This record gives sequence, C-alpha cells and structure tokens, in this order.
Amino acid sequence: MSPAKLEGDKKRGFIVPIGGAEDKEGAANILRKFIEVAGGRTARIVIIPTASTLEDTGKRYEKLFRKLGADEAKSLPFASRDDAGKGEWLDYIEKANGIFVTGGNQLRLTTILGGTAVAKAIRRANARGVAVGGTSAGAAILSEHMIAYGAEGHTPHAGAVSLVPGFGLTNRIIIDQHFRQRDRLGRLLTALAYNPFAVGIGLDEDTAAFIDHAKKITVVGAGAITIVDASELSHSTIADTKEGKPVCMTNVRLHVLVDGGTFDLETRRAEPRAR
Repeated sequence: MSPAKLEGDKKRGFIVPIGGAEDKEGAANILRKFIEVAGGRTARIVIIPTASTLEDTGKRYEKLFRKLGADEAKSLPFASRDDAGKGEWLDYIEKANGIFVTGGNQLRLTTILGGTAVAKAIRRANARGVAVGGTSAGAAILSEHMIAYGAEGHTPHAGAVSLVPGFGLTNRIIIDQHFRQRDRLGRLLTALAYNPFAVGIGLDEDTAAFIDHAKKITVVGAGAITIVDASELSHSTIADTKEGKPVCMTNVRLHVLVDGGTFDLETRRAEPRAR
C-alpha cells in the first residue's frame, strides 16, 4: 500500500504513531498535541476502535477528545468488512480533520479494514491534510509495512518478525510500539534486515512521533523513541541464516530521542531538543 497522491498544492497531514499507554488523566500532552495538529478548537476527530474488543473503547475516546478541547469526536465501530462499506460512516471520514485509530490487536485492523474503502479514505484524507494518528496497534498499521507479531529480545533472529501490509500512509518507516517496555529492538532490527530502505521507529509507551508534511519527526511524550537507520547497512546474514538463529548486521545507526528531539527522514539527521 502506497501513500495517496497529493491533490494540487495541498500538504500531507501529520502522521502520529503513539507507543501505547498514552497519558489520558494528567497533562495528556500527546492527545492535546494531536488535537492541535488536527485543527485545535475546530478539530473534528473520527475514532476507529476496530482493534479493540472492548465495547466502550470508542466512547471513552469520544469523551476524552471532547474534554481536551476537540469540537467534535465520533467513534465508528467497524466490526466487519461489511461495515467498511457504510456510506454514512465513510462520510464522517471525508469530513474529519483528524482520524485516530485505537489500540488492541493490529490483525483485527488488517483483516477487517485492509483493502477496503475505509483504508483508501484514510490514505486520501491524509494526502489532503488530515492528521492521522494511532496508539499501539493503531500506530503499527499506519505505515506500508506493519509488524504483525514477533519475538522479544535485543538480538535480531531470522524469522523473529512477521510483516503484513498496513494502511500505507508512508513507506519510509516501520513502527514498533511498547518498545522499551517489551524489549522489541531485536524484532525491529530483523524487520530492517528484510527491508533496509525503511527507518525503524521504536516507540516507548506514552511517547509519540509527530511526522509533518516535510517528513520531519518530532518527539512528544514522557519516554523515548529509538530510531534505527539501516540505510548504510554494509553486511547482513539474513538471507543465509536458519530460522531462529541470530543475524549479523553491520553499520547500522541508532539514535535515542526524547521529548523535543527531531529526526529528518530525508537527510537521516537526528537532533536533540533545541535549548
């Protein structure tokens, strides 16, 4: 899945993957920032709770976004592929200036919404300037290559990760969430061994990457983002390693960025927060 083409002189909207467990009761800086980039007081946010099996997930985010200052928040509980064709719900997506995908099981998202009119509408919306964000499973599905599942641990292993198509808002990154909390460096490295073109983004909980139209990432949140850049990878044994065995990778660059830090996806340059 590739990003939708830009329309005329429009700029692509923010893409906002969140590592999960974002603060909802305190300052809620990530969700407040999402509302800001989605229009502030005029923000009309559509919530997609499909990844969750809890019936109240969508309603809880409706109340939360309204409490934090959004003008409107509407949950669209797509529960089947038939739901994905509902014209009224697609109209809500067309009129939104913010789309938020909740956490849960990312394979529920791909099996219910993958290849549907909803996925296409989300790509088109982002191309015309609509902010699209997601937390946990909702973060994983935003990119073209989505991590479906994989092993924990620091070391890359052959077969340690399975990739499936995501929504395709960007093809420049591979996202992994709950990163430090669940020890997921090895599986992100394995994913990049398969596809060194992309940049790996490991999101700690309560931490988000705000990716703007210029392809610049800004970190917001209480944790860190681990950037794994394999663009200058000089050697990898992934093609010749038996499943379950460790993989050798050389000349991989790693950055750890905290709140306010930036990474340019074009130049591959990381910067700490400006003083």
